[in-house]
Amino acid sequence: MERVQEHAVTSEAKTLAGRSDQTEPALELLVHGVGGATPEEMLGDPRTVRITGDDTAAVFRRAADVDAESRPADRRTGPIREAYVWCNLTSGNGTRALWLLLLPFMVVNLAHWMRPTARDRKRTVRFYGLLVRLAGLTLTVLLVAAACEVALDLAAWQCAGTRACAERHTWLGFLSPTMSHGSWWSRPGRRLALAALVPIALTVLLWYLSRRTWSEYESQQPMPRRAEPDDEPDRSSLSRPGFWYGRRLVARLRAAHTAAGLLTVAAAVTVSAARFDRGPDGSDRLARLGTLLETALAGVAFVVVYVVCRRGRSENRLDQALDRRLVRRLPLGALLLLALSLLYAGWSRPGWQSSGRLPGDMTFGGIALVQGLLVVALAVVAHFLHRTHPDPRSAMRGLGGPAVAMLACALGGVMSGGVSQRVSDWLDGTGTSIAGPPVLLTWQASVIPTLLVVVLVLCAGIGHRTWRLRRSELAAVARDYPGGRKDRARTAKIASTRAMAALTDRGPLLVAVISTATLLLGAGALVGAFTTDRTPSRAGEDGHAFVHGAAQTSQGLGSWLIGLGFILFVTWGRRAYKDASARRTIGILWDVGTFWPRAAHPFAPPCYAERAVPDLTWRMATWTRATGGRLVISGHSQGSVLAAAAAWQLKPAQRKRVALLTYGSPLERLYGRWFPAHFGPAALTRLHREVDCWRNLYRLTDPIGGPVRVSGDCGPEVDHEPPLKDPLEYGRTARHPLPAPILGHSDYQADPAFAEERERLLARLRPEVPPQGSSGRSSA
Repeated sequence: MERVQEHAVTSEAKTLAGRSDQTEPALELLVHGVGGATPEEMLGDPRTVRITGDDTAAVFRRAADVDAESRPADRRTGPIREAYVWCNLTSGNGTRALWLLLLPFMVVNLAHWMRPTARDRKRTVRFYGLLVRLAGLTLTVLLVAAACEVALDLAAWQCAGTRACAERHTWLGFLSPTMSHGSWWSRPGRRLALAALVPIALTVLLWYLSRRTWSEYESQQPMPRRAEPDDEPDRSSLSRPGFWYGRRLVARLRAAHTAAGLLTVAAAVTVSAARFDRGPDGSDRLARLGTLLETALAGVAFVVVYVVCRRGRSENRLDQALDRRLVRRLPLGALLLLALSLLYAGWSRPGWQSSGRLPGDMTFGGIALVQGLLVVALAVVAHFLHRTHPDPRSAMRGLGGPAVAMLACALGGVMSGGVSQRVSDWLDGTGTSIAGPPVLLTWQASVIPTLLVVVLVLCAGIGHRTWRLRRSELAAVARDYPGGRKDRARTAKIASTRAMAALTDRGPLLVAVISTATLLLGAGALVGAFTTDRTPSRAGEDGHAFVHGAAQTSQGLGSWLIGLGFILFVTWGRRAYKDASARRTIGILWDVGTFWPRAAHPFAPPCYAERAVPDLTWRMATWTRATGGRLVISGHSQGSVLAAAAAWQLKPAQRKRVALLTYGSPLERLYGRWFPAHFGPAALTRLHREVDCWRNLYRLTDPIGGPVRVSGDCGPEVDHEPPLKDPLEYGRTARHPLPAPILGHSDYQADPAFAEERERLLARLRPEVPPQGSSGRSSA
């Protein structure tokens, strides 16, 4: 393998000067899309060789083309073909199943990149990013607080402190004052200190995953180059030198979020002990110590918030510096305070007994309130940005980011409430021995049935519109396939596929309704919990019989639904750990969700593009510089997004040596609508102007790909019009004696238009012979 790679690099380094009578080489660099593909499938040859890369991501060629640049006379008609395979970046070993825990973090990170297009509004843009980072911080605190609720409150405080519950769970016997006859560990503070190991372990696990994934995925430095002028309004930020290298920000946020998690555990332990010390049976000395610890915790928490708010990403240059020692040692300071808190709680306190719920019920209510206020503020800022530069194609008129941030908070609440509710039901089989989780979590579960009703009504409306669209598509199919005898079933199948593919365009409506309903129902649950301090069923006891019955039904059904969701979540994660096919499905979800760098939450799944985009950029730049040849980067689905991002990262002179061929591309249909600041009309138009040429293929039956809607003012039209036929033939023909399949999002290369468009791109690119000795120069 090393000899093959060395041979390939050597052959590329040979100059082609003096061969004016020969054709310079042409290269087609294939990039697969969602779900991945093998190099054998992409190149159409069972004999492939890895010429550069590693087991995670690599470039492959046919074995016969390894040294094709050195044999121009033997090269057959057509370009040299290479395949960049990156599927292992998102679907690998069983540890990827742990990424399911990071789903809310991934979603809130997406909200950061969904801001509307803005010009000359740098302060407002920074404020938008600050709000999203704060929302991400609340999710970390929420997840760790849920672990504290399960381990400290439900298990150590309530169940171990109740004889009936402890007798049903003998593994808690050594913590029970009655069953252990007052053993050393049965003291309430010591039980809490021991149970705190669970949320501490969770925090350490999140820190470990973030640090490990950074070193494996995002530590690849982009190709060094000078920063381009940043005063042009239509220039995409994806072309900035430091866009795909966020080491400093991720390290800073990782330190802050780790410290926040440890401080949450310390607060849960300290506040409970300090509350007793301030009571009539408490000690004045311990009370003063508790106040001192609480003040220290508040001070460090203020530092954590300051670090998160201080600054965002640095994209205009490759930022390789690290923050000051204060930021890097922030987790150590929080860990020291946590150790002091555990010692403080474990001190002997005669007369301290556990009863009811652990003090701190208002924690979840406070987190929910802060999250709601942040989402509302984010919506105001996003609306202001959208008004300054309206984009009619932008999803939800620029409010996609706040809506997605609301969904991230809802996911965090459902996961937290689901775990707490299931553990409570497991510990308390009769439902009478312990008080159970905080009232707010029960209220939040009770509004889930109402939310599902709203979603079902919305889906019914969308289904009706899809049925009407299908009826109109029946006539369109007849026009697209004129002549011959028509088969009603065949026509209906094609029309149904087109109508179903159009459901993607209903995504903004679905997200808007769900996020708005979630915000309103969450506010109602918060008000109900704060005003009554009782569960919905008990709060409705004094009202009308119908109201009481509805409250009981909602609470019971909500508890069942949230429990079912938790079971499905655990089952899916376990299956993904053992089953490679299920792991591949999860990888497909991450293909879309983890394209963006971790700018809002350091515990989000890693950004594979911080490895893939530099890989493609280095490959294109070095090959065109070494050979002076023509290059077509051919991207399918998500691969087209990577191809565009890599083209943006090239030097302006190198972009003119590259042509883009995209097919099944979500560049405008998904990324342009949901991420207008980075893939909006102005950015795509500029990319069309700066690359040599660009063509895009799409089908009406494709639920993911679509037109990029870039005009031909700065070159030939990008979109292939009309859309590619799918199926290629309506019925049986001499060329297709068997029924042609409906391909949808796959097998674009099977269409004759693919080869035609590729040849046109290669013909348009002008060969250029590099000067003598230029192959050894490094990129500026």
